[in-house]
Amino acid sequence: MESYILDWLNLLLRWAHVVTAIAWIGSSFYFVFLDSSLTPPEDEDLKKQGVSGELWAVHGGGFYHPVKFAVKPPQLPKHLHWFYWESYSTWLTGFALFTVSYLWSAGTYLIDKSKMDWVPWQAVTVAILFLVVFWLLYDLICRLYGQRKSGDAIVGALVMVLVCVASWLACHWFAGRAAFLLVGAMLATSMSANVAHWIIPGQRKMVAAIQAGAPVDPIHGIRGKQRSVHNTYFTLPVLFAMLSGHYSFTYTHPQNWLVLIAMMFAGAAVRQFFVMRHGYKLGRNGNPWPYAGVGVAVIGVIMLWLAPEPVEPMPAASADAVNTSVGGAIAYATLQPILAQRCYLCHGAQVQMKNVRLDSAANVKLHAQNIYQQVVVSKLMPMTNTTGISEAERMVIKQWFETGAKVD
Repeated sequence: MESYILDWLNLLLRWAHVVTAIAWIGSSFYFVFLDSSLTPPEDEDLKKQGVSGELWAVHGGGFYHPVKFAVKPPQLPKHLHWFYWESYSTWLTGFALFTVSYLWSAGTYLIDKSKMDWVPWQAVTVAILFLVVFWLLYDLICRLYGQRKSGDAIVGALVMVLVCVASWLACHWFAGRAAFLLVGAMLATSMSANVAHWIIPGQRKMVAAIQAGAPVDPIHGIRGKQRSVHNTYFTLPVLFAMLSGHYSFTYTHPQNWLVLIAMMFAGAAVRQFFVMRHGYKLGRNGNPWPYAGVGVAVIGVIMLWLAPEPVEPMPAASADAVNTSVGGAIAYATLQPILAQRCYLCHGAQVQMKNVRLDSAANVKLHAQNIYQQVVVSKLMPMTNTTGISEAERMVIKQWFETGAKVD
């Protein structure tokens, strides 16, 4: 029953997390586009009000005319929309999902004993510290160098080094799939912390100054803009880290940390292209296409690097398999010992992870497609290969399925 409840929590939290993430990333992308697409106002009245840029757009059968005030509007409206719950709800649902999916079953999903022989509470503690310590170091870098001349370049370089170090540590301390997700959660935590500790507090100070009739310190807008820009470059790396868990060829590679860093770099380069593209169309920025080219080239190199070696066809993986096969089909008598040794630990009489039990011929037949996909195609199972399944054993399962998945 616990596994069943956890599955429902996983499904509902994943659903909520995706919806809130779409809302947050969508609004973030829109405002980056808006900032890059604003043109100086032509109307004299708008200029007198302090409008620094405007945009005319058509969408959904109507025309829109957003304007941006350089520091403050002539007066605040009664209803001012704040963009922060999109960020907070994304982080809250994401951390809850991370807890249900990884922290709750740390011994299964978080720990790879071939890397670190932790007990669950140690792995959970270090995973949480990853989120906290990265934010503190990143924030310190921004505080120390963010306001200096050429500070953006210094901050960018130092943050890149910090991300590389964190990625290396995560991939050497945790199971590969969990390591990739943890690095994504680490960056996403910093993104949400930027909103909570810098962007929104700065905006509140600006609003309070306007309401009090006091001068508005532009530093709050500058700092908020800086953190917002950081967030937009974190976005595609975070999305890759989150989605990579479905593709084991990335996180099971011996140099998985390098795969992660390179793919995140490619994502940031592609994001730079989109950031610059809107200004380029207005003649403001240089040609952004080289950034897209670099990102695509890096991805291409990684694809070639990770390409699997050709696998020679195996007759039946063992003499027993040949003797117990009929017409080239692997018999269940050959398959069952492999399942007993490699799969019953999590899908047997004592434990049924994901409500899947494989210690009977009927259940094996029922889950044949899923067994093939998880063990042979994606190689996600056994999780972190805890039970040490071999490639030869995977080939037995492959041949069993492709020759009819017989259990009689």
